[in-house]
Amino acid sequence: MIIHLRKRQMNSTFTRGMASATELTRSGKLQEATALIQSLLRSTPQDLGPASSEADFAGETIEGQFTRLDPDASEQAAAPPVASSGAQSAQPRAARFDRAPLAETLRKISAGGMPVRGHATGAGETAPDGAEFVSGVYDAVEGRRRYRIYVPANRSGAPMPLIVMLHGCTQTPEDFAAGTGMNRLAEEFGCLIAYPAQPSEANAQKCWNWFRPEDQARDCGEPALIAGLTLAIQSGLQADPKRTYIAGLSAGGAAAVVVAAAYPEIFGAVGVHSGLPAGGARDIPSAFAAMRAGSAGQPHQSIVPTIVFHGLADHTVHPKNGTAVLLQAVHAMSGLRVTTRKGKGADGGHSFRTTSHLHKDGRSLAEHWEIEGAGHAWAGGCPAGSFTDPKGPSASREMMRFFLQHKKG
Repeated sequence: MIIHLRKRQMNSTFTRGMASATELTRSGKLQEATALIQSLLRSTPQDLGPASSEADFAGETIEGQFTRLDPDASEQAAAPPVASSGAQSAQPRAARFDRAPLAETLRKISAGGMPVRGHATGAGETAPDGAEFVSGVYDAVEGRRRYRIYVPANRSGAPMPLIVMLHGCTQTPEDFAAGTGMNRLAEEFGCLIAYPAQPSEANAQKCWNWFRPEDQARDCGEPALIAGLTLAIQSGLQADPKRTYIAGLSAGGAAAVVVAAAYPEIFGAVGVHSGLPAGGARDIPSAFAAMRAGSAGQPHQSIVPTIVFHGLADHTVHPKNGTAVLLQAVHAMSGLRVTTRKGKGADGGHSFRTTSHLHKDGRSLAEHWEIEGAGHAWAGGCPAGSFTDPKGPSASREMMRFFLQHKKG
């Protein structure tokens, strides 16, 4: 009976795995499909693990299968197909930046011109007079990415902090901006907010490829693309290179950790919501395993101030991953004072526990926000965007507070 059960279990998992490999093949991801099939053929029933409704391979994205909270929200068209740039990589500062016609627009904005009155900035959002939500394209050896950038009306002419926001699977920059409400905070604090877009040509579900070796290292793949885009924005607008940060949700959160660890000289801090640690997976099978049960990842070698949010009822990315992100950050830190506090979101929101690792000067170098009863969604987000939980606490506001503590010397 036991042997028979294990055979049925293996066959079920193998079938789901092959279905996933078929979808990868249809999407043109031949290398990933091959790796998955080879892993399935090598695996024993124990390796494959029990069948799980939370991690059903068939039709699942690398981030899990979501329920869209705003089913009527429309998505913007993806960027046009881009041919592979091959194995060669380039330093971010040497990357090519598509400056026409965007550069002229940015030049006028930075000079204080081109006010737009009451135009939409995303689902349900309106910008104040003088603000801009600009579209652009970044083109480099590693590939091309569309992006949006919010330039607040609240600007004095001095260099502004820049926050790069990486969306989750199936999302768009517009959707992510609406859900996180970061553009409203940009007006309050006088910040630039950039939203790179992952096209379906790079990943069928628009997930950042945090789990692929070629997208986990400095000077190659998506880390080089995002770093290069950040430097291009710094040079094209009045962005403060000493106050530049990166954050993301789920696959975007996992990618943000990778990029911040690869380029600590660019990013002064990282925010990770429902994400995974850098180096937590090396292929699709290990990515699903990390999502389902957690992964330790690789400790940071440089100090990267890190703030982590994770719902304790997250059935898509296990909460152990939030703990792992925090631990890999504090590995490079020493002499910190640890404090904890408990709280509750506004208007009967979720209870939460915050663990802070404080420098002797009072700055928080690492924070872990564990949210009771919260699932795989941006805490304190707006229902106008997808994958949000309005019950708080406000991840966006707390990330902004955390980021602005840190300024590179």
